Amino acid sequence: MTWTAPEVERPDGSLVAPERELLAGWLDFYRATLLHKCSGLAAEQLAQRPSPPSNLSLLGLIRHLTKVERIWFRILFTPDDPAEPVFDPSLGKDADFELIDAGRAQAEYEGLIAEWELSDKAAAGRSLDDRFMIRDEESSLRMIYLHLIGEYARHCGHADLLREHLDGVTGV
Repeated sequence: MTWTAPEVERPDGSLVAPERELLAGWLDFYRATLLHKCSGLAAEQLAQRPSPPSNLSLLGLIRHLTKVERIWFRILFTPDDPAEPVFDPSLGKDADFELIDAGRAQAEYEGLIAEWELSDKAAAGRSLDDRFMIRDEESSLRMIYLHLIGEYARHCGHADLLREHLDGVTGV
């Protein structure tokens, strides 16, 4: 029996909340939106690359955003408890898009959700002004939230197009 991505409810959030709640809420909305774009698709569909010559697939986006979450929250922001890279760096920077295996779709999907929990834990109790270094420049937790919201929003647009190519489903 083939695994199918489950239905996902996207959270409603305040539009006037304090900054921290607002940023976390938008990130959670886009996280859920990515999974919403995958809802009801079989593992094989998630692994398909429906728009050649692009290497994009929904499963590739899941893998990529798992990597992005880990890099920003757990490798860069909390280096006192460093996480291992998601993919072997020797495989190249596009391994998350290239090495797609439908047989691993459920594990990859669940891995993304687990990474969200670890990301949220890394940020818990920290100030948006807490600093870290990236490429010899100072950055903040606030910037991570803004960067990830933009990253997810961009990739949710990709996911919408991929989904339309797969089965014609469109919309938010």
